[in-house]
Amino acid sequence: MAKIIITGGTGLVGKRLSKLLIDKKHEVVILSRTPKHKNEFKWDVSSNYIDEKSLLNTDYIIHLAGAGIADKRWTKERKQVIIDSRVKTANLLFDKTAALNIPLKGFISASGVGYYGAITSNLIFTETDKVGADFLGDVCQKWENAAHQFSTKKIPVTILRTGIVLADKGGALEKMKTPIVSPLGSGKQFLPWIHLDDLCGIYIKAIEDNLSGIFNAVAPEHHTSKTFSKALAKSIKRPFLPIGVPGFLLKLIFGEMAIILLEGSKISAKKIEKNGYSFRFKTLKKALYNL
Repeated sequence: MAKIIITGGTGLVGKRLSKLLIDKKHEVVILSRTPKHKNEFKWDVSSNYIDEKSLLNTDYIIHLAGAGIADKRWTKERKQVIIDSRVKTANLLFDKTAALNIPLKGFISASGVGYYGAITSNLIFTETDKVGADFLGDVCQKWENAAHQFSTKKIPVTILRTGIVLADKGGALEKMKTPIVSPLGSGKQFLPWIHLDDLCGIYIKAIEDNLSGIFNAVAPEHHTSKTFSKALAKSIKRPFLPIGVPGFLLKLIFGEMAIILLEGSKISAKKIEKNGYSFRFKTLKKALYNL
């Protein structure tokens, strides 16, 4: 049994991951700005504060905290919030654990497939490919660099570059369940996805099997916006309209942020599979049926 701190523990992934870890008899501590339960402790990056009691005897930190990429339009101020909510929080964790000399067994951080850039191509991106030359690439690189600080203290670092997380409640899937389901833009952009339980399974494997390094956390099956929408429409028994929502309209509504809806590439899941993770939901059909 390990003691595990989770940041972003009240979010979509954090809630499910906490439950699964507790079910496996691990001790879970949540860092929260407004702690409400006995396993929640206060932290506040603006005042550089973490309740030090939460850090004592910690084995692992899972860093999920970060402002939603798609929650608001990307103004200059919002872009800075997106970066700071990931980087400054990681810096705070590093500074406090170093000051208290906490001998962590591992630091596990979320990242995004946006690392490779918001582009559409037939290239299948692997963990060794270079960072994309756009805002998302910049966010992910700074996020990952903040995590890599822990390796300077000889603490193993694991980074999971995550695709769109599919869950039964909340997240992207809920927003896709429109009365008429249709692709976005050209419909040719790829949509890397993963079932929530597989993503949590990879986090748990990283802890229980001491898995370190960078891994793409996406399902092995590739889908475009068009094939994804078609499968979703069938699974929820709603009409499918093959004509995509026009790109100019999405740009009008979402501004620069529309790029994450209109572009996307294939991402390889081979590395995590070669390291022994067996996906429960390899196909979109199986994932949607479950959800």
